[in-house]
Amino acid sequence: MKEQIIAKAYAQSLVELSEENKLDLAEELTKLTETINKSNDLERVLFLEVFTAEEKLSVLDAIMAKLSLSQLTKNFMHFLVQEKRIGLMPMIFKNVIVIDDHKKGFLRGTIEGSEESIPADVKEKLKTYLKSKLGKEPVLEYSQNGNISAGYRVTVEDLMLDASLENQLEKFKESVLNS
Repeated sequence: MKEQIIAKAYAQSLVELSEENKLDLAEELTKLTETINKSNDLERVLFLEVFTAEEKLSVLDAIMAKLSLSQLTKNFMHFLVQEKRIGLMPMIFKNVIVIDDHKKGFLRGTIEGSEESIPADVKEKLKTYLKSKLGKEPVLEYSQNGNISAGYRVTVEDLMLDASLENQLEKFKESVLNS
């Protein structure tokens, strides 16, 4: 919990600094994160405590130079490595993306169901409902979930709408046992 609060504070500060410098921080961190995620060896170097800060910074500097990242991003990454907080980077990245999405007026979320794909009209109904409840345009991705036999589960940030058969059965079971 403490790490989440710290990551959110770092993300908010970083976003504010990037706005002052007119930088697209979300784009820069996305490029960096995608590059790191492509290589298991790179992830090991950056996130395992086996390597020294100097070794991590040497590798990180080469990558950030190739990606042409801003000085702000470079300085921040140096700070995380030197303070041994590089492990917070995935949470910081997630928070930066959420803040950026909010500023752009939309929210990201997922729809889970048992089918391979969701009918377009059902997806539109869900988007319309969420927009009326949340006041922002939801950007929803669909994923098949083998644990759902019928219905859908929608998650947008900390809001979850569960209209799955499993959830309905669980509620029925609780009502029968508690009566």
